[in-house]
Amino acid sequence: MTSVCTFGDSILDCGRYNPHGVHPGQLLVHNDDRLFPEFRGQDLASRGPARLEHRAVDGATVGDLPAQARGLAVDGDGVALLTIGGNDLLGGLIVDGGPGIEGFARALDRFLAALPIRPILVGNVYDPTFGDDSRDFLGVDPTLARRNHARMNAALAEAAGRYGALVDLHAHFLTGDPSWYTNIIEPSLRGASGGAAVFPARYPRREPPAIAFLA
Repeated sequence: MTSVCTFGDSILDCGRYNPHGVHPGQLLVHNDDRLFPEFRGQDLASRGPARLEHRAVDGATVGDLPAQARGLAVDGDGVALLTIGGNDLLGGLIVDGGPGIEGFARALDRFLAALPIRPILVGNVYDPTFGDDSRDFLGVDPTLARRNHARMNAALAEAAGRYGALVDLHAHFLTGDPSWYTNIIEPSLRGASGGAAVFPARYPRREPPAIAFLA
């Protein structure tokens, strides 16, 4: 049995933002052949026994992660998917002068060190403005906002290097368009599928190819 465990925020818990309740972990384990018939047979369940342990919660910050992992037990092969940091930025770190993002990094490291599953695939924070300052929705100096966004993603990349691998959601979503988002920042149905595209199906004892939902 292969277990896929999701932790973090609405990038992985975005089912409420589309009419089909689809989110990336679900698509990786069991493709919705009705919505995405071109990917029939490419999900993990088509290769063998697989299950999803969905712990991610829309709106979560780094301080919420320990509660998401409470009681977790994984037998056999497994992989953890994590997306975090976006809500921490929106909650104040977007204007951080230095110590806030460093504190985020320490809290993240404590969570990852204690998580009883490897590898951990850590997604970074995407940019729904596509790098266009005219799309600013925060009312924050774009120079400061982009600097702290980059600092956040650097902290995530450093943690990913210690515990698994980085999933570059930021780069991937820059190849998309506004239809990948709803409510300004949340993944739409297309965005959920785009998110699934970037998380490779990487496990300790086997290396199947990445699943490319709408890549």
